Amino acid sequence: MKYIVLGLGHFGKSLSIHLTSLGHEVIAVDKKLAIVEQLKDKITYTVCMDSTDREAVTSLPLKDCDAVIVAIGEDEGASLLTTALLKQLNVKRIIGRVVSDLQKTVLQAMQIEEHVMPEEEAAERLAMRLDNVDIVDSFKVSDRYSIIETRVPSKYVGMTLKDANLTNKYKVIVLTTVKAYDTTVKGVMVQRKEASGIASSETILDEGGLLVLFGELSDIKKLIEKED
Repeated sequence: MKYIVLGLGHFGKSLSIHLTSLGHEVIAVDKKLAIVEQLKDKITYTVCMDSTDREAVTSLPLKDCDAVIVAIGEDEGASLLTTALLKQLNVKRIIGRVVSDLQKTVLQAMQIEEHVMPEEEAAERLAMRLDNVDIVDSFKVSDRYSIIETRVPSKYVGMTLKDANLTNKYKVIVLTTVKAYDTTVKGVMVQRKEASGIASSETILDEGGLLVLFGELSDIKKLIEKED
């Protein structure tokens, strides 16, 4: 079988080497030339490129591979952008590496159901959650922008996104809404989350629901903290 692995950190490197040793054809990609050169004798093929570059990614044999694994872990923004690009290019099977529940939620909104989560929660995300009780989870996309999961503010409960007008008021984009519910697994009560898909102007903001927001952290905090 043929696999493409994007990102050659510890996880991506181990996966690529193991798949190669099992007899699979692996095209392993990383933007750092030194890493690519170091692994060229251990993996079927290694390629140096930026996986967020559409022109570069389209040069890969995406239609001929059995799966593309997004193994990027240290840069969640790059991982998300890479996954979105693969989705746009109609890759038939995408497996995402997830390092946070929020990233998992965004992937589910993009209808990426296969994922692995090898790391525990990052200290920075925990610090942000402790800093603001309404922030459920978060990660940085770049130095300026973040994706934040937060509870629906009470004043917007029952409104559609069109009526709430959050983008114009606070310069943020609602990526999706999430419903949290309790269920029993092997006799233990656990909380599950279910994304509603990509948000539209008619998406209704339910009580007890969650918003996944994209924007500058300062603008998102204004939305969370502002009271009329």
